[in-house]
Amino acid sequence: MFLANSKVFLKRLAMPLAATVLVGACGSDNDNTVAMPTPAPEPAPTEYSYEVTMVNLTHGQPLSPITVALHGDEMLWQIGMPASVALEKLAEGGDNSELLAMEFIVASNSAEGALMPGSSTSVTVTTTSTAATHLSVATMLVNTNDAFSGLTGLELSMLDVDASKTWHLNVYDAGTEANTEAMGTIPGPADSGMGYEQTRDDIDLVAMHPGVVSKDDGLTNSVLTQAHRFDNPSIKLTITRTK
Repeated sequence: MFLANSKVFLKRLAMPLAATVLVGACGSDNDNTVAMPTPAPEPAPTEYSYEVTMVNLTHGQPLSPITVALHGDEMLWQIGMPASVALEKLAEGGDNSELLAMEFIVASNSAEGALMPGSSTSVTVTTTSTAATHLSVATMLVNTNDAFSGLTGLELSMLDVDASKTWHLNVYDAGTEANTEAMGTIPGPADSGMGYEQTRDDIDLVAMHPGVVSKDDGLTNSVLTQAHRFDNPSIKLTITRTK
């Protein structure tokens, strides 16, 4: 009888003790809560910026709006290979819209107007894309059938921030339109003729340009004069990495 009553007494005594232990355990958990660290903000993307300055060294050849493009290791043209339609449109009519819209172009910019002989202009192109590893520049000599100049596939790793490099550029023939110099075929102010023509009637290969003949030198049907002739180099190009 005493043993049975003792068991009941001990059981009743244990219940408040267990509750006390449970409450104490809960309080211990709250005191040991560890705050989660705040994630560090993602770093701002690196900006790459290049200033391209072009000087027209010719006597009578305005240059079409300068095209500047950042891209991968592609080339806008290659000597001995056919010109793309985008390059053809620039070389025949000074229209750079399709060149700027080419699929592999990462970032681009264009001057607003023509660059007159003896003048200079600058264009800046900027990107945060690490795919922009190369740079190209292109322009048309507008008092010609399909002469253009520029530089393509320049590897940008050679330029540190605030570093500049200068080139003196020759003139190329797109090989898409015969150099007749005839009335109606020159888009520049010497003729105000037709620009791009879909039919290709020349060698269909990019090559060094042979130069303008002009009516003063015996090409009787030419609308050009000696003032429109050009010697190589015809353009001074300076590229500066600013960021």
